[in-house]
Amino acid sequence: MQTEKTQLKELDEASSDKKQIYIVDDDDSIRRSLKVLMESYGFAVDVFSSSEEFFFSVPNTTRGCLILDIHMPGLNGWDTQQRLTNEGYKLPVIVISADKDDSFKERALKAGAVGFLQKPFDDHYLLHMVNKVFKQSLSIDELSD
Repeated sequence: MQTEKTQLKELDEASSDKKQIYIVDDDDSIRRSLKVLMESYGFAVDVFSSSEEFFFSVPNTTRGCLILDIHMPGLNGWDTQQRLTNEGYKLPVIVISADKDDSFKERALKAGAVGFLQKPFDDHYLLHMVNKVFKQSLSIDELSD
């Protein structure tokens, strides 16, 4: 039986084939560090300082994975999740938040997120979630072909 660390390592080493990641966070240092992390694993990454900027730039037919902060000026993460649904986006969402409110994870998942991480989080857990999203997405795409 494999240990959790071994399973995470295998997922982290999975080829990304330039799969697209979108990061929406108002904190410049978080955006930069997540961009560097994801690019170091071969992902294509676009970053946005606001949800409004994301919606202006990314059409609802886009594929990939969205890493979304909750607390942002303007359109917050909760409102962003609702708008994604209302406008027909099919992007899997991983919510990240520095808030210590235990109900946030449940709320994010009920709103349609595929994962939730509380800042600060271990990079490997984020990579694990992202790779899991793309692995599941690939399986769904193969079924629909």
